[in-house]
Amino acid sequence: MSGEAFNRKSIFGAWMGRAKRAAAIMVLATVCIPWSSGVHAAAAQEDIRVVIFADLGSKYKATVPAVTLKSSGGLSVGQNSGGSFQTWMGLPDSTVRFSVDSYRVKVLEGNEAAAIKAAQALQKTNDKPTVFIGSKNGSSVYQVYAGIYASEQSAQAAVQRISSATGAQPEVKGNKHWSTGSYGSEQEANLVRTTIAAAGFDAFTVIQSRGQYAVWVGEESNDSKLSALKTELESKQPRLTLSKVNATQTGLIIRQEAGVTTGSQVMSHYMLSGSDNSKVIVNGGNNGIQVVERSQRTYRGEMEIGMTSGQLALVNEVPLEQYLYSVVGAEVYSSWPDEALKAQAVAARSYALAQGNRFQIGNVVDGTLSQAYNGKSSEHANVNEAVDATAGEVIKSGGKVVEAVFSSNAGGVTADASEVWNSGGEAFASVDSSGDTSAQKGAQEWYHVLLSSGKTGYIREDNAKELEGVTEAGLDKITVTAENTNVRPIPQIQSTVTPIAKAQPGEEIIVLEKVPQSGDYAWVRGPFTSAQLAKSLQGKVTGTVPSSINYLDVTKRGPSGRVLEVEADGSPLKVKYPDMFRSAMGGLPSTLFDIASTGSYTVLGADGATSHVSGTQGTQILSASGSSTSSGNGVIVMNEDRHARVIDKTQSFIFTGKGNGHGLGLSQWGANGLAEQGYDYKKILQHYYKNVDIVKD
Repeated sequence: MSGEAFNRKSIFGAWMGRAKRAAAIMVLATVCIPWSSGVHAAAAQEDIRVVIFADLGSKYKATVPAVTLKSSGGLSVGQNSGGSFQTWMGLPDSTVRFSVDSYRVKVLEGNEAAAIKAAQALQKTNDKPTVFIGSKNGSSVYQVYAGIYASEQSAQAAVQRISSATGAQPEVKGNKHWSTGSYGSEQEANLVRTTIAAAGFDAFTVIQSRGQYAVWVGEESNDSKLSALKTELESKQPRLTLSKVNATQTGLIIRQEAGVTTGSQVMSHYMLSGSDNSKVIVNGGNNGIQVVERSQRTYRGEMEIGMTSGQLALVNEVPLEQYLYSVVGAEVYSSWPDEALKAQAVAARSYALAQGNRFQIGNVVDGTLSQAYNGKSSEHANVNEAVDATAGEVIKSGGKVVEAVFSSNAGGVTADASEVWNSGGEAFASVDSSGDTSAQKGAQEWYHVLLSSGKTGYIREDNAKELEGVTEAGLDKITVTAENTNVRPIPQIQSTVTPIAKAQPGEEIIVLEKVPQSGDYAWVRGPFTSAQLAKSLQGKVTGTVPSSINYLDVTKRGPSGRVLEVEADGSPLKVKYPDMFRSAMGGLPSTLFDIASTGSYTVLGADGATSHVSGTQGTQILSASGSSTSSGNGVIVMNEDRHARVIDKTQSFIFTGKGNGHGLGLSQWGANGLAEQGYDYKKILQHYYKNVDIVKD
């Protein structure tokens, strides 16, 4: 769980529930967000709403111009009315596209070749294209659009960009139309639409409800253009009776997409018109619905097509227990002991029920602000059994459901609420989490080494053998067992990161220390240059960010040892809440870390005062023959724990730490370790959440 402010007031109210469905689905994301006041009343409804795509301002923003939905058994579209689903139409086609009737840019209108050329040019930009095919002036025509845009102004701002990319003369289009009336069948509406299109106008058949159709003419961005269109229509089609379409009128504008940008054949495309209250439901039955734009994942339940801030909103609604099948399967390994899976199920259920309508149109979102949810692909029989075995069970404190935040690995000790989001409830305190070491099982250790070239890095233990004897400082020596052995910048294989060097058999290499492989429990990050850190700090700390950082020190820690304060060159780096140091420092796994610099070290004086010594200054060395000053490049310094590191003349910063995530509440790896020791899920939960009861709600 990651996120924003911890002390935000959660809105809890009636869930935007529906009647229980036979088939259900939904979507979420990687780990939970910070919560509000710690506990909430439980919701009685069985469904949960997950926002996949929407523009919710600062709360959540993930937008696409259109979504592609698939189902092997076909789709049905309609609305929920009076607690039941009313079908408007069945879609036997396996693939259908949806968008919203908002502001967009019409790039060009012409033949297929011109459309393909323009669409390909726009695919490389942020103004993503859609290509429709239809009939106009008695012949087929391809129409290329870009967007959706939240306002006429933002669409107009895109015109110049689009013109530069395509060489076309784009124009802004919108959601203002004239209606020619209502019709009892699609065929009747199509006859009228065809006549109007043959006269050279954009006309569309629209589904307004079950068995109710209309024909809308034009797609103007403002009233002035709409009025001009009416004058032209009446001059060429004097028999038409026109009325202005109400901006709140819910309708599905039927179009045909050419498939130029989707790699598919011509397919049905439906544009939802109306206000933020306008919605239609897409049901895939027991086969689920695949969302192509969301990594082609298939989800249980229904998809709701709506609109927020002029952008497409896609919300997935699913029975809570079925939602948990995927959440638990995405959050932890299905091979873990049953009691660990049960603990995760109860925590995830409690967290979900505590959200209320946090995200306005949904309870949770599909992203790292909420729990991980990957659709049916993350379900597993073991997980489903654990969810079913704890059905309805939640964590309560003071009669209210606890917002049971959790993280991957607490690094041996969980966080106190003051170390994460500055505040929390009585259910949260720093506790031992020794079971976190279960994440290290089977992992190799690595040698932190100094090469003869003066470079430092890491060699995995199975690629090395120890040599006899030690250095004058008492440090061990190794050599590698194969030619061109990679020396890595951190103790982890990173396929996208170039090794810092290649070591050869017979080469004598000094061992600075032996460390665990970087993973969920222990980790190393860096080295980061001063410029890299300064860039990462931008926008995450208040006040001026130093242009150059010479020294970086942890100056205050919380009850668990997590970082509360950091100074750069003696000046505090101020963040909104302590957990923000993770992102501020280049994306660290946790705030349970230490900082080491490659170009300086800290000396503790006899009076307790500390001072920084730079590698460029040289190092004073005392020996039996007197004192001398080193060159300051490649000098090994060692602390009282005999941890050695190398100081050179270039300054960068290395972070070493433990844990993965904010560390508050349940530690998933810790729960796994306790389950392996024989603890049941209730004992595990009551260890991580204090003074709570596990009850069936």
